[in-house]
Amino acid sequence: MRSMWLVLASVMMLATSPAKAQDGYPSKQVTVIVPFAAGGTADIFARMVSNHLQVKLGKPFVVENVGGAGSILGVTRLAKSAPDGITLGVASTSALAINPSLYGPKLSYQPDKDLVPVAQISVVPNVLVVNPNKIKARTVPELIAFLKANPDKVSFGSAGVGTSQHLAGELFQQMTGTRMVHVPYKGSSQMLTDLLSGQIDLAFDNVPLLLPQVKTGALAMLATATPKRADFDPQVPAVAEFLPGFEAVAWHGFFVPAGTPKPIVEKLSAEIRAFMQQPETVQKMAELGAAAVAVDSEPFAAYIASETARWKKVIEAANIKLE
Repeated sequence: MRSMWLVLASVMMLATSPAKAQDGYPSKQVTVIVPFAAGGTADIFARMVSNHLQVKLGKPFVVENVGGAGSILGVTRLAKSAPDGITLGVASTSALAINPSLYGPKLSYQPDKDLVPVAQISVVPNVLVVNPNKIKARTVPELIAFLKANPDKVSFGSAGVGTSQHLAGELFQQMTGTRMVHVPYKGSSQMLTDLLSGQIDLAFDNVPLLLPQVKTGALAMLATATPKRADFDPQVPAVAEFLPGFEAVAWHGFFVPAGTPKPIVEKLSAEIRAFMQQPETVQKMAELGAAAVAVDSEPFAAYIASETARWKKVIEAANIKLE
């Protein structure tokens, strides 16, 4: 966590030009909703971009952390805000591509109706790790063979039911014809504690959380859940090399409430995408274990739709239901 705060402090130096207002927007302070606690990866991403927007557009862009209910509280707050460009926010895979299938009409917002994508800013690789004292497999084929020989005897942990980490494990089982026991936790930190102690056997989770434990040898990393090998370590194979089409990444982007004037969306998108392409930004994102991306509103919306359809199939096949 300390390293994340050091990165956060350094990103305040990334602003690139004198403050100026453009075309009258924004006319006052802008609130940037982050539906997670302060200090996490999404929070740092949001503060990086907000600092840039504040300098470029000449008004304060103030981050407000609205955590709770797996990001539902913060995203609902964003969706119900006035569509005037004075409130924007960050959302991620679970909130936009997974929750609609898990909650259906009970969900307090509908991404395709209540929110407008501004720009995608990141992809955070998930990786497959095992406790080396519990699982002797060191390759994906070896793990698959072990799981087939030991159905329902291996446990995998996640940050909670319906999270991207959970669905990565479900997708892996569906594509390999194996069966594991899912153990959900209230967050990745609790899961990691039990994974290290051997209470559970393996997990899919984000690179920033797991990489330090891999470097010490406490965990063994078998593969990334990216479509191809990830930049942070090209020596590590992708699961997709053995299971074509396997992908389970986390991503983040900026959104505004539906009805926000298109010129405002376009201005924010252009500024955010320009910032994400700066070499300094790319480097800072890499230090956090993420890939910086700069995807415009319309292609980002299409990507979210494809992700929603893909995870819906996984959820239905696994018969995942939330009480």
